[in-house]
Amino acid sequence: MSNPLRIIYAGTPEFSVPALDALIAAGYPVVAVYTQPDRPAGRGRGFKASPVKDKALQHNIPVYQPESLKQSDAQEELKALKADLMIVTAYGLLLPPAVLETPRLGCINIHASLLPRWRGAAPIQRAILAGDKKTGITIMQMDAGLDTGDILATAECEIDAQDTGSTLHDKLMLLGARTMLDVLPEIAQQATTAISQNEKDACYASKLSKAEAEINWSDSAENIQRAIRAYNAWPVAYTSYQKNNKVIRLRIWQAEDIEQKEMSALPGRVMAESASGIEVMTGKGVLRITQLQQEGKRNMSAADFLNANTLLQQKLGRDSGSETGE
Repeated sequence: MSNPLRIIYAGTPEFSVPALDALIAAGYPVVAVYTQPDRPAGRGRGFKASPVKDKALQHNIPVYQPESLKQSDAQEELKALKADLMIVTAYGLLLPPAVLETPRLGCINIHASLLPRWRGAAPIQRAILAGDKKTGITIMQMDAGLDTGDILATAECEIDAQDTGSTLHDKLMLLGARTMLDVLPEIAQQATTAISQNEKDACYASKLSKAEAEINWSDSAENIQRAIRAYNAWPVAYTSYQKNNKVIRLRIWQAEDIEQKEMSALPGRVMAESASGIEVMTGKGVLRITQLQQEGKRNMSAADFLNANTLLQQKLGRDSGSETGE
């Protein structure tokens, strides 16, 4: 490769790995990897390296793990690497202006949405929740704002009716790596056409929380089904029911919005059970649960769950109980 770019790569989770892999495979000199510090994980709470750190060490790439890039010593350390470009993918740390200006060609970001739609921490899940039909990857020149920089390249991705947060994550992480490689030669030659984002079209993808994954059965079956898809595999949609005066939590992994004639029942009421699933009344329509996980148990099909349990006439949710109040 003639006149190769000296690249710093910054990323942390699994989503960041394919782009690093692609850079290495294409022969770009990655002079350093920045990733978040090792964190406690697992039951033993032992410290665990990020997937990006593991990948970098496999290829003998120097790894830097500052708690912050705001301190002058961390900035000087980065400056000493004399990088042409810094590529950022789900790094998780703020890059202050001093860092953004350090590499000769600045810093670019691989973002999992078609900016300016879904700026922020959870663009994949927010797109599913909103019922978007498509999303994609944006390669963006980073500035001091939150995902507000100029657009250098985009690639679209359809959101299938059965896509979950996990499946869409996997599609976009591979698409991100390919899109980055496609645009890197233009960036190296400073031949890209930078397009400013239209602020009128901007919306924010706030960070996911466990609390928001609790199912509101007064919502429509369509919206609940989207939420179940979006929160798979984290934080996982959940509800609860009562058994022997004990509240038991259920994680809902898969469900279908099914066509039903108008029925009169409270949202959350379990209307029917069969090998096909558990049918629950919502604020609008009926949701059929097809895959679920009882507290302390494994993830299973509704048919397997019903071999040893019944929810018929239970009212799911915070005010759960049977028709007779048991």
